Amino acid sequence: MEKIVVLGVGNILMQDEGFGVRVVEEITRRYTFPEQVQILDGGTLGMELLRFIAGVDCLLIIDAVNGGGVPGEFYQFANEEVKVYFKQKVSMHELGVQDVLTALELLGEPVKEIVVLGVQPAVIDIGLELSQVVQPAIDQAVLRTLAVLDSWGINCLPHT
Repeated sequence: MEKIVVLGVGNILMQDEGFGVRVVEEITRRYTFPEQVQILDGGTLGMELLRFIAGVDCLLIIDAVNGGGVPGEFYQFANEEVKVYFKQKVSMHELGVQDVLTALELLGEPVKEIVVLGVQPAVIDIGLELSQVVQPAIDQAVLRTLAVLDSWGINCLPHT
C-alpha cells in the first residue's frame, strides 16, 4: 500500500500566503481519508518537513504560488515540472520544499509522484482571512485535490 501525504504549506497570519493551510483545513472538514493518506498542515516548517515526508510514495503540496499570473490564477504542476518550477522559485515556500525534495533524493528516498497545486496570491499582508480574489480558489483546490487522489487510486468519503 502506497503512503500518500497531502501537505498544505503557508503562513496563515499573512492572508493569501496561508492558502495551502486553509485548503487542508477545508478538505479535512469535508472528507474522511483512508489510513494510508495523511493530511498535514506544514505551516512554514521548511526542512523540518523532512521527517513527515520521508518514505512517502506520493506527495501533493498545496501552496501560494508566485507564477507571475493574475491574482487568483490556479496552477498545477506534476513530477518533473515541479522540479523545474521550484528551480525558478515559484512557490512562496520554495526553499523549504526544494530543500526537502533534494534531501529525500540524497537519502535515497525520492518521492515517486509529486503534484503541486497553487494559486497566485493577491494580498500578502498581516491578516487571517484570504483575499476575496483567492478565497474562491479553495473550492477549486479541494476538487483538484480529490482528482489527484483519485488518479492515485484513493477514494475519499464526504462527511455527512
